[in-house]
Amino acid sequence: MATQPSSSLSPSELVRIEAEALQALAARLDGPMQSAFARAVDLVVACTRSRGRILLTGMGKSGIIAQKIAATLTSTGTPAHFLHPAEAVHGDLGALMHGDLVLALSASGETEEILRLLPTLKRKGDALISFTCQTASTLANASDVALDCSVAREACGLNLAPTASTTAMLALGDALAIAVSLRKGFQADDFAELHPGGKLGRQLARVRDLMHTGDAIPVVAPDAAMIDVIYEMSRKKLGMTTVQHDGKLLGVLSDGDLRRLLEQYRGSALEHSAREAMNALPVTLSADELAARGLAILEERRITFLVITDAAQRVEGILHLHDLWGLEMI
Repeated sequence: MATQPSSSLSPSELVRIEAEALQALAARLDGPMQSAFARAVDLVVACTRSRGRILLTGMGKSGIIAQKIAATLTSTGTPAHFLHPAEAVHGDLGALMHGDLVLALSASGETEEILRLLPTLKRKGDALISFTCQTASTLANASDVALDCSVAREACGLNLAPTASTTAMLALGDALAIAVSLRKGFQADDFAELHPGGKLGRQLARVRDLMHTGDAIPVVAPDAAMIDVIYEMSRKKLGMTTVQHDGKLLGVLSDGDLRRLLEQYRGSALEHSAREAMNALPVTLSADELAARGLAILEERRITFLVITDAAQRVEGILHLHDLWGLEMI
């Protein structure tokens, strides 16, 4: 006997219904839908490589999900745009060019506004992919690839409001976007290029964008007296100084190195030179690395700074932990 809708489902039960819909979708992706999903990835990759575009369409809640999927595709290196089906029949269908791929979302597969577009979509578009809960629907039958987003029930006491089905569509869209980006070799560097703003942009910034350079770099000669080392460290306020000869890094001295020197030699500590007290094996990094990589090294080594050098060990900058505050909160 079919389960009757209930209007008194608890919030946790509603969430479990959506979770069950995602588990069922994952099982289909591992089983009967695996080849269809792979075909969809192939079509999207082929379209973008031939300089076609991805147009997503859907009405109502499906349209909102389509807009989010378009945004995810775009941010992961696959240009995509949302085409409102109702506006499309009044002129916006001119946005569709030969070679473009259309991804249509419709739970029923019978959305009138989308069905009215099918003749033009099939004539002008490179391919049609659909997300639908009804694999025998008109939209599914017209598609080159129809991906099954069916759910046992909606997370709604009346089993009416699009909830679990739109969650499944969203997850499937994310899976498609990421699978395509992996196929295309989309890397963190590419992601950084597309996300220059906000905290995410800061995390994806290059070390060269955050490091201290020029006169802000503490530097002493290898034969510098400890009093001069202390003065340079105090003046540049980074809690360290580099030891350089002709612009090349020989070592570093930190606040911790000074404390250890004082503990070991007490009254004679200031008689030592920078070369005698320095750490000759400091941790270095390239200026082209991502700031997030610098933060990971600082946390792993439990240190507060990195010396930024080029291939010839010439000092280009200092990256301090303070410069990266906030990245760990992302």
